[in-house]
Amino acid sequence: MREGHVAPPDLVSTTQIAYSKGGVRKIRWALQGTGKRGASDVRQVRMKMKLSQAQFATRFGLPPATLRNWEQGRSQPDAPTRVLLAVIAKHPEIVEDVLRKVS
Repeated sequence: MREGHVAPPDLVSTTQIAYSKGGVRKIRWALQGTGKRGASDVRQVRMKMKLSQAQFATRFGLPPATLRNWEQGRSQPDAPTRVLLAVIAKHPEIVEDVLRKVS
């Protein structure tokens, strides 16, 4: 790691730094560093909201099979989806509001 850089934050912290100076670089860096944690993060977000896989998938417009695959580690969410999941983790009501307006 180069001098002056810090370790990348976890997925949930990504939304907290999005508005700071140099936030775009920090977000990109955080997304590249999530690795295998993506599967457990998706499940943790869903469990914190006390939703089943089907309920979570329906509420946020995700295919249920894809959500299952993420949680079971068969596949990983892509970068834009990880950002969406980070926003859902912190502000699910905002995502639901936006989804209602576009549907």
